[in-house]
Amino acid sequence: MKALPEHRTKVQELLTKLAADVRAEPGCERFVVYTLENDQNLFHVEESYKDEAAFKAHMGTEHGKTFNQAIKTLVEGGASHVVFLNKVI
Repeated sequence: MKALPEHRTKVQELLTKLAADVRAEPGCERFVVYTLENDQNLFHVEESYKDEAAFKAHMGTEHGKTFNQAIKTLVEGGASHVVFLNKVI
């Protein structure tokens, strides 16, 4: 997600809080937040879960819903963009 420049700090604060909450979920295996080296407004989150049930549980959490609501006016497009990956090797 790309923070609007004037909201970068707020987005980072929200992601920091979200990371603590998500990492406490029983099925979370990884939740790491990055910024792009040459664009500190662009945040990238890598997350993985034990299984499909853990991911579904994550999607239903109140902290996730609160975060998604909070970023609507803080990031380009009003939301994060989720990409699913398949492991090759």
